[in-house]
Amino acid sequence: MTFFWIATVVLAFAMAGLLVLALIHGQRNTGPAEAFDVQVYRDQLNEVDREVQRGVISQEDAERLRTEISRRILSADSKAQASGDGGAQPRTLGFATAALIGAVVVGGSYWLYAQLGAPGYGDLSLAARIEMAEAARENRPSQAEAESQMPTTDAPEIQPEYAALVQRLRGAVAERPRDLQGHVLLARSEAAMGNYTQAYAAQEQVLSIKGESASAKDYADLADMMVLAAGGYVSPEAERVLEAALTRDPQNGVAQYYIGLMMSQTGRPDVAFRLWDRLLRQSPPGAAWLPPILAQIEEMAYRAGVSDYQVPSVAGLPGPSAEDMDAAGDMSAEDRQDMIRGMVAQLSDRLATEGGTPEEWARLISSLSVLGDEAQAIAVWNNAQEVFADNPDALGIVREGARAAGLVL
Repeated sequence: MTFFWIATVVLAFAMAGLLVLALIHGQRNTGPAEAFDVQVYRDQLNEVDREVQRGVISQEDAERLRTEISRRILSADSKAQASGDGGAQPRTLGFATAALIGAVVVGGSYWLYAQLGAPGYGDLSLAARIEMAEAARENRPSQAEAESQMPTTDAPEIQPEYAALVQRLRGAVAERPRDLQGHVLLARSEAAMGNYTQAYAAQEQVLSIKGESASAKDYADLADMMVLAAGGYVSPEAERVLEAALTRDPQNGVAQYYIGLMMSQTGRPDVAFRLWDRLLRQSPPGAAWLPPILAQIEEMAYRAGVSDYQVPSVAGLPGPSAEDMDAAGDMSAEDRQDMIRGMVAQLSDRLATEGGTPEEWARLISSLSVLGDEAQAIAVWNNAQEVFADNPDALGIVREGARAAGLVL
């Protein structure tokens, strides 16, 4: 790296020096126009003498020409003498321009590299970058390694009654290891309590019991719990589960979202951006994966080299205003995630105090689930069942949101 900077500085100064020398040399060799005219007229006098010697012109014509040329020499010489006092000014202007050129070449080169370059990063071709991404993907940590590196966090606050119910459910499942419904409920309950490792262990039992009849959603739920257990990291084991989900349903939104996340984590933001952009445009309103994509898609577009990306509008999804979107352009990924959480919190408060459409209730449940607040999602679903108890059609819409969040079958 030191050699690179030394070579860069030397080349920049060398180019600036060449420009300066060329400018100074041009100023030194360029005098007033009248001085040049004098030299031309003197050459013409010599040419007249040569023409006389060759017999091309007569002596009378030669004398007439010499008189005219001499008159012009005197006139040009007089003008050159008159402009002699200002002869140093062009050179002063040349030195100032030379200094400016040097500053622009050296300083401008450094500024441009600071904006577009990557100090400390070698020059890589597209093929080399793809090869590095593949190597990173092949050699990334396993699920167990990722979980072992997770920091210790405080356990979420759980209602004692709910915790007691989950404990009894654990005991019942242990006594009946082939109880499908029991494992389904246990997986969701453990996830709601933030016990994602235990949750995906129970979900693995669900897949084992179902066997070949396991759906794409079953696999996607397992991958979701594995990713949450690893703090948002998509491990090789989780990737294989996602591939199983996409084999059964290539349009599964959860699996597509996490495949995009995996690509972004292994050096292929271009693939992640294309996948997320297509998913964003094709997903129905209220889809559980929309909030996390919206929170990251602009940064992913930037990393993919798409500088003029415009986030498409998503029908039915409450989002920030135009002013909010302008402000979000300068936000970090964490700040944008906080903005999404704030929007979800505002929707939750409004539904609790003013009520809303069943689509909004469904969207709130799925959004809370994606943001990792499973306990709150369960509480909202329970509340929605009371609110829409007398409206089966509306309750069916909310149930779809709960099903997308994995709260019901």
